[in-house]
Amino acid sequence: MKTKLILSFFLIVYSGFALAQETKKEEPKPAAEIPEAESSITSHQVRIDGNTIRYKAVAGTTILKNDDGDPLATFGYTAYLKEGVTDLANRPIMFAYNGGPGSSSIWLHMGVLGPVIVTTEDAGFTGPPFKRIANEFSILDRTDLVMIDPVGTGYSRPIGDAKGEEFWGVDADIKTVSDFIEQYVTENSRWRSPKYLLGESYGGMRSAGVINYVQSKHGMAFDGVILVSPFLNFAVGVDGVGEDLPHILYLPTLAATAWYHDAIDNKPADLAAFYKEVKQFAVDVYGPALMKGNRLGVDERKAVIASMSGFLGVSADYIDRANLRISHQQFVQELLRDRKLIAGRIDSRFTGNSLNLLSEKMDYDPMFTSVGPAFVSNFLDYYHNDLKFGRDKDYKVSGQLFKKWDWAHSRPGSMFPNPSPNTMPDLSRAMNDNPELRVLVQQGYYDLATPAFATEYMMDHLTIAEEQQKNITVELYDAGHMMYLHPPSLIRYKEDLASFIDND
Repeated sequence: MKTKLILSFFLIVYSGFALAQETKKEEPKPAAEIPEAESSITSHQVRIDGNTIRYKAVAGTTILKNDDGDPLATFGYTAYLKEGVTDLANRPIMFAYNGGPGSSSIWLHMGVLGPVIVTTEDAGFTGPPFKRIANEFSILDRTDLVMIDPVGTGYSRPIGDAKGEEFWGVDADIKTVSDFIEQYVTENSRWRSPKYLLGESYGGMRSAGVINYVQSKHGMAFDGVILVSPFLNFAVGVDGVGEDLPHILYLPTLAATAWYHDAIDNKPADLAAFYKEVKQFAVDVYGPALMKGNRLGVDERKAVIASMSGFLGVSADYIDRANLRISHQQFVQELLRDRKLIAGRIDSRFTGNSLNLLSEKMDYDPMFTSVGPAFVSNFLDYYHNDLKFGRDKDYKVSGQLFKKWDWAHSRPGSMFPNPSPNTMPDLSRAMNDNPELRVLVQQGYYDLATPAFATEYMMDHLTIAEEQQKNITVELYDAGHMMYLHPPSLIRYKEDLASFIDND
């Protein structure tokens, strides 16, 4: 009897525990707290081209919502708006961002576009104390400016039930950045303002998609797109993956790098002429040789290798063992190996100590280690103290999102996504839909991330009418991916950008 009572007691206790657990499971989860939009507005002035520009800076976040009005993300941005403007219909506005994917906008913000920029040692290491100065080459004399940090960078974060993966992909990124622009334009009464879109690196792939999206989905016309060292097509811009075309397009930049580091015999005096010569060789000789594959004759192969060795400053034996296809990662390790140095990727003018003299891939990029801390330190100090925002928040300079990125992209008119991303069709469609849309390309000779010839190739292969080709302007600079780090190129960059806006 006693045993039955004890068993009954445990059954009652267990049943009560199980019921409590079941009830607990059924309890609704508390709704995630939705943050509010925040901003700090400060007033400033800057001297540009001898004139004083008074402006207000708006640093903060807005709440991005989906089509049903549900909050999706806090979207961080910095707006610079000229004061005293009474007619916004005549005041241009520019939206700008960097790339990555997963990079915040601090590089363009503090490197060239904003009213305050970082000072760095040209093609060398910049150590503390880090300094910043007023930017006399800012674009604020021509246009208002909105610097954008896509979700996962800066202060932009998913909120509510949204997950990061909903933002981290070619198409998702295009949509959310486009929706932010539409929301900003609406909330700030800028529908009639002339509009410009500027993106650097992967920001080029984004811009080509965004310009088509805002036109086709939001009915918003832009006056111009600025592509800074752009990446638009995976098949064109990535070498060392078994495709021949990228090797052809990389060759002139590899040669320019060798030219800069005095690694070639009988170095020509003029870089532009040398670059043009190598580009012609790549098209007329190197490309056809690669196309022949194993049918390439012994004598022809030797002749091609000899020419490549003369252009690239590496041995014929090395080129032969690479089967005529040296990736840029291999090249930056090999070029200066006898000096125990490596060249940079983002800007191949930079050098650093080799960590492995036998390696064929980069352990680090000496460009980033040389200038990165100066940018980060100056930006956070500027944002916290000058713009008075974000001291209590975590600003992500790089979200490393490329590791999680969904690279599939649905080109205009297609029902199925292409796993190899290419937004050239998006830009082509945007230019066809808006025949007055103009494109400015700004590209450095020493850019091994997005080489100049690859950029030229992409512009030459847009599907646009012959008369629209005059709407594309390509400018080359004696610098790398971030050409504005080179003082003479910074001056030219501003001149070219201002001219592009003035000639609208």
